[in-house]
Amino acid sequence: MTTFKDQAIQTTDAPAGKFTLAQVLEILAGGRLPVSFTAYDGSTAGPPDAPFGLDLLAPRGTTYLATGRGDLGLARAYIAGDLDIHGVHPGDPYELLKALANSLEFTRPRARMMVDIIRSIGVRQLRPISPPPEEAQARWRRVASGLRHSKTRDAEAIHHHYDVSNRFYEWVLGPSMTYTCACYPDSDAPLDQAQENKYRLVFEKLRLNPGDRLLDVGCGWGSMVRYAARRGIRSTGVTLSREQAEWAQRAIADEGLSDLAEVRFGDYRDITETGFDAVSSIGLLEHIGVRNYSSYFRFLQDRLRPGGLLLNHCITRPENRTEPATRGFIDRYVFPDGELTGSGRIISEAQDVGLEVLHEENLRQHYALTLRDWCANLVEHWDEAVEEVGLPTAKVWGLYMAGSRLGFESNGIQLHQVLMTRPDERGGVGELPLRSWWTP
Repeated sequence: MTTFKDQAIQTTDAPAGKFTLAQVLEILAGGRLPVSFTAYDGSTAGPPDAPFGLDLLAPRGTTYLATGRGDLGLARAYIAGDLDIHGVHPGDPYELLKALANSLEFTRPRARMMVDIIRSIGVRQLRPISPPPEEAQARWRRVASGLRHSKTRDAEAIHHHYDVSNRFYEWVLGPSMTYTCACYPDSDAPLDQAQENKYRLVFEKLRLNPGDRLLDVGCGWGSMVRYAARRGIRSTGVTLSREQAEWAQRAIADEGLSDLAEVRFGDYRDITETGFDAVSSIGLLEHIGVRNYSSYFRFLQDRLRPGGLLLNHCITRPENRTEPATRGFIDRYVFPDGELTGSGRIISEAQDVGLEVLHEENLRQHYALTLRDWCANLVEHWDEAVEEVGLPTAKVWGLYMAGSRLGFESNGIQLHQVLMTRPDERGGVGELPLRSWWTP
C-alpha cells in the first residue's frame, strides 16, 4: 500500500507545507487506506488495485467532508454527487462500507500539521454551505414544527421517511410491504417467507383467536392487520403516513377483509377504544422518544383488557448507557428525531407502568439478513427506483440499508421483541400456559 510517507518522498513539485487532497486523506487516515482514492486535483492514494474506490469530483465535496461531523460529511458529498464510489452498486454499497469500517480509522494530526492541512485545503472550503435538499433540518431548527415528539412534529418526521413513494417501497420491500425485521427460518429463506414467518411469530405470541380484537400501532402498510384479519381477528391499525393508510385500505378491500380490518390515518394517541385482546407495536418505539416511554406504555396498557397481551418489536442499542438520540446521517436523512436505547431500558419502563414482561428475544441477525434482501431488491429495481424518486434519494436508501446491515452484523444495533401482559387488579394474567406457547 502506498503511504503518505512514500508519496511525500515522490512528490517534488509540491511546496513545503502544501499537500494534495490525497495526501491530506492519507495523513488523516494514518497512511492506512483500504480503498483507492482519486481527487479532482489529480492526486491519488490507497492501493491502485483495490476492489473498491472513492472519487472526489468537486470542491463542494471537500467542503461537505470538512464541515460535516462523522458520517454526515461523507453522506452529503455522496448524495450531492460530489463523491463517487466504484466497485459496488449504489443500491448496495455494503462491501465498500465494510472495507472502510474494518480498516479505516482517522487520527488527529499534530497542531502544526493541522495548520498545513487547513492551508492546503483552503479556508474557503471550510465554510459551511447548504446541504443537499434531501436532508432534514438540524434538530434545533425543527422546533418550528413543534416540540420533539409532539403530534405535529412526529407527523412531519414520519412524512419525511415514509411518504417517499408507495411504488418505491413495493420494489424495495417486496410483495409483503413490510418495513420491519423479518424472521428467517434459515439464512437462505426468501424474504417474503421470512416476513410471513415474522407475522406468524407475533400472532402466536399474542395468542389471538377468531373473534379477538387486535390494535396495531404504527401499522405501516397494514400487513399485520391483514395477516390477523385473514384468521378471523378484528384488527385496527393506525399510521401517521397518509400514503401508507391509503395503500393499506386498498389492500384490505382487495382481499375482501373490510368487515374485519381497517387502517386509520392518524396518531396512535388518538385511539379511544379500549378492551383490545392484544396490541402489537412493530417498529414504532424508535419514533416515540425515550422520555415518552412511560406515557407510551401506559397508553397501550390502557387500551388492553386485563390479561391482554402486548408485543413490542423495535431496534435497540446493545447497552443502556448511550444517549438515546440519533445523530449524523441517520437523523438528517433517514429517521428525523429517532431515538434508540437498550432493551433493558425498554423493559424497565414497561414494568414501571405495571406491565408484566413474559418474554424477550433478540433478532439482530435476522435484521441483517432482511437488509441484505432489501438491498438486493433495490439493486434489481435500481433504474425504476431512480426514475421514481430521483438519484439522490435512491442513493440515500442504498447507503442507509447497507450501513444498517453492517451495524446489525457488528452488534452496533439490535432488534428486540418484548412480550408483555396487563395483569388484572389481583395480579392475575388469565389462563396463560406455564411455558412458551409459540413456535420459535
